[in-house]
Amino acid sequence: MHLRVLPDLSAVPPHEWNALDLGGSPFVRHEFLRTLEETGCVGADTGWQPRHLALYHDARAERLVGAVPLYLKTHSYGEYVFDWAWARAYARAGHAYYPKLVAAVPFTPATGPRLLVDPASDRSEVTGRLLDGALALARELEASSLHWLFPTEPEADFLAARGLLKRTGYQFHWSNSGYRDFDDFLSRFTANKRKKIRQERRYVREAGVRLRVVSGGAAEARDWEALYRFYRSTIARYEGVPYLSREFFHAIGRRLPERVVLVMAEQSGACIAAALNFRGDEALYGRYWGGRPGVNGLHFETCYYAAIEYCIAAGLKRYEAGAQGEHKVARGFAPVATYSSHWLAHPRFSGAVADFLSREQLAVAGYMDELREHLPFKATVAENGGTRSERV
Repeated sequence: MHLRVLPDLSAVPPHEWNALDLGGSPFVRHEFLRTLEETGCVGADTGWQPRHLALYHDARAERLVGAVPLYLKTHSYGEYVFDWAWARAYARAGHAYYPKLVAAVPFTPATGPRLLVDPASDRSEVTGRLLDGALALARELEASSLHWLFPTEPEADFLAARGLLKRTGYQFHWSNSGYRDFDDFLSRFTANKRKKIRQERRYVREAGVRLRVVSGGAAEARDWEALYRFYRSTIARYEGVPYLSREFFHAIGRRLPERVVLVMAEQSGACIAAALNFRGDEALYGRYWGGRPGVNGLHFETCYYAAIEYCIAAGLKRYEAGAQGEHKVARGFAPVATYSSHWLAHPRFSGAVADFLSREQLAVAGYMDELREHLPFKATVAENGGTRSERV
């Protein structure tokens, strides 16, 4: 096998990259990653310098058997797995934490494969070669560390077996239990929680707001311009960093027309809010939202309830509404574990991080248990060896 390090994905035909096992994720598709490159969202001047790994069957590079979306980073922005404290500890000790290598999808806290393997190849051999290649590259570039962000749980376990440190986080996901429609979903709630959701939706209807759900291929330039404007206003409101360019928004719908789902909220003929979602094989992923203030419940309707209705109608298994947000629990989103894997070149720092992660994992597990107690669903009790829902 022959490993190449790529400065971008221009040399890899999309059909070859997408023929790898992508786990149904839209974010590791060639179109998504390449659009980030072509629209200036990643590159040397952004602190996200592509160093993708491409593993070929032989030196002739005629058959791609594995790949890793990999970046050389000079900061920790846009990762959603927070290691700023590690960087500060390095600095206090007189060491440089940057550059570091990150196997990830930029700006996208969504679980998915990071070790992309040709389904016809020996997975064990390919993943081993890819990991060895990533570690060798980290040493060659004198990177302080190598991080795998939001890998699948089997990948995180594989990396842990190879000596990397496993970190556990959490997100909030909605799961489709075969609901017929949104009312069927709400029927699983306790009465008070169900009443609150219906009240939030009624506020939006009574304000004269109409929601329009469109695919990326059907979205018009004005839709993308509105979405970008709301994206920038949301970033400014929370003093964040606008990672995505206007060009990205206008391009991604053309590149992934059936994988992009927009929710546009309109009032009196004007767009007052919008949300950008991506569709995978089994899940919908909520990524960006923005809107004008003034309509009670508009955020929940545009970001959550419309997306849940879409998932039910499309038969998708879950909706991942992005990082953070304990308010999602009351709306039927359960805490779900996420993972990252870490290799630090400095033995002393690696040991210190390992100790921290063992304590952090216990805290995260305890907090997730606490969050589950606040889910809005009716309690289930054992009865005759099975379960039944208490009618409330």
